[in-house]
Amino acid sequence: MKSIKKKIVITGGEGRFAKTLKKNNKILNISYPNKKMLNILSIKSIDNYFKKIKPKYVLHAAALSRPMNIHDKNISKSIDLNIIGTANIVKVCEKYKIKLIYFSTNYVYPGKKGNYKEQDPILPINNYAWSKLGGECSVKLYKNSLIIRLSMCEKPFIHKYAFSDIKSNFMFHDDFVKIIPKILNKKGTINIGGKIQSIYEFAKKNNPQVKKKSGKKIFPPNPSMNISELKKII
Repeated sequence: MKSIKKKIVITGGEGRFAKTLKKNNKILNISYPNKKMLNILSIKSIDNYFKKIKPKYVLHAAALSRPMNIHDKNISKSIDLNIIGTANIVKVCEKYKIKLIYFSTNYVYPGKKGNYKEQDPILPINNYAWSKLGGECSVKLYKNSLIIRLSMCEKPFIHKYAFSDIKSNFMFHDDFVKIIPKILNKKGTINIGGKIQSIYEFAKKNNPQVKKKSGKKIFPPNPSMNISELKKII
């Protein structure tokens, strides 16, 4: 694939995914601002940075994610970073007509039956997912945008245990990096993930030492997504 010269900014430039992107990206022209350079809680900070860099695209990956229970213990922080911060990014992208790609989560789906399509009803399974859906709401108002509902994790699988009774379709950060150039000009909502399987099956292939664990008390049994729309693109 040819290199893409148009400037891209990724928020959360020092985050886990951004570091993987920086390491593996060969074709995209990306800026990786840290929190001091681009503070998503400050409209002025966002405006100044976008005005300086003049990006064609923004990958909005900055978010509060782990530990998952932080979204129960500190809802103010969850609201600030995942909802208000996202709304701020949307406002400035709209001002400068910048294409926005928002990183959401498969956990916005109910998690009961699995294989959820983009048009299926949503019902977030925990406070983290509610905060990401809050971000989706502001993004949806801006038509020059793409919401990607992601199921991904770091490589290697970092946990000692993996749920054997919860199905998902995780993919590694490295694999998602390869997809980004192909979705830059898409709009709407796209599910992005790998093969539907138990989290344990996924983890075992990469980390043979991982042990089985039940996740029934933590998650619904099957928040997996249908990725047929993604397959048409890649």
